[in-house]
Amino acid sequence: MMDRERALALLKEHVKTKNLIKHCLAVEAIMRALARHFGEDEEKWGLAGLIHDLDYEYTKNDPEKHCRVTLELLENEDIPQDVKDAILAHCGKKERNTLMEKAIYAADPTSGFIVAAALIRPEKKLEVLDVDFLKRRFKEKAFAKGASREKMRSCEDFGMSLDEFLKISLEAMKSISKELGL
Repeated sequence: MMDRERALALLKEHVKTKNLIKHCLAVEAIMRALARHFGEDEEKWGLAGLIHDLDYEYTKNDPEKHCRVTLELLENEDIPQDVKDAILAHCGKKERNTLMEKAIYAADPTSGFIVAAALIRPEKKLEVLDVDFLKRRFKEKAFAKGASREKMRSCEDFGMSLDEFLKISLEAMKSISKELGL
């Protein structure tokens, strides 16, 4: 299986937007935390999170190709099929059947939602956020409109309450706050 160092090099090769790289790092952190919570393979889940948007800059104007181009970019890499399936599932190109597929689908918008919550605070830091603050923002339809509440709430599809999911996601992102600049 591809190691993290190779995955990070590929990410930096194909993604030039700093905020998109940070997004991928955040989703990786959330996926690793969820893998730990569920007793799953942290490296594999982290890999899925890290490279899930590898093709975004190539496909942002053609969403139908999003994720499919990622799989083309990874064609000659040692990527397990379940990681490929999770990448496809996160963007709706595959039905979500496995725990990893369901987790990445929920983790993707949640990372952006948490970043937006940090950025509206005067400190602009993750450390000042808590689940109560996130839950209040969650109810505001105008806040972080791009972060699908439906996708975030899909954490219930893998047996996790929204509160627990937000707590795990927030703590995961706090653990890499330096890399995220937050």
